[in-house]
Amino acid sequence: MASPHFNLSSLPIDAPSRRRLPILLRRAWFGLNQAFRRRLAHTGVTPDQFTTLRTLEENGARQPTQSELARLLASDPNTIGSLLERMAATGWIARAPHEKDHRAYRISLLPEGHRKYLEVRQIAVELQSQLMAGWPERRREKFLENLQTLADRCQAAEETPKKGGRKKERANPFPGRPFVV
Repeated sequence: MASPHFNLSSLPIDAPSRRRLPILLRRAWFGLNQAFRRRLAHTGVTPDQFTTLRTLEENGARQPTQSELARLLASDPNTIGSLLERMAATGWIARAPHEKDHRAYRISLLPEGHRKYLEVRQIAVELQSQLMAGWPERRREKFLENLQTLADRCQAAEETPKKGGRKKERANPFPGRPFVV
């Protein structure tokens, strides 16, 4: 890592002496996922299943479609489809045909899924509390706010055309903040 006397802002963003966003995000995600997976192992729930149970618990009254659930979970519809099939087989969720769109399904949490969610929720809360314990509450909230902004910017960047494609003109999705990827 660069010396504290070094002006990092004068270095290119990919200079070896600078922290690398993709590597840090990957390392954090991998570590979080592995730690959570180990803590959940005895319950028979995976981190993805827990996140799905939690999202359905929080959005259950409106019974999201499979596509809406994929967006809420920041995943793709195919991955969500196979995950939901496994969860339906365990009796945790139900998939019912959409009332208007015959290609879509509404997803609902069944009582067994609600029970399983309550069983493992405390494990998730304890892990997050442990990971964030070194920071005062205001710093935790600021970190999560910054992470949300980064996630929003990543999503916006994903929507930009690939190299060689036509650039789509659009407004800055972050008014009052520079739009830099």
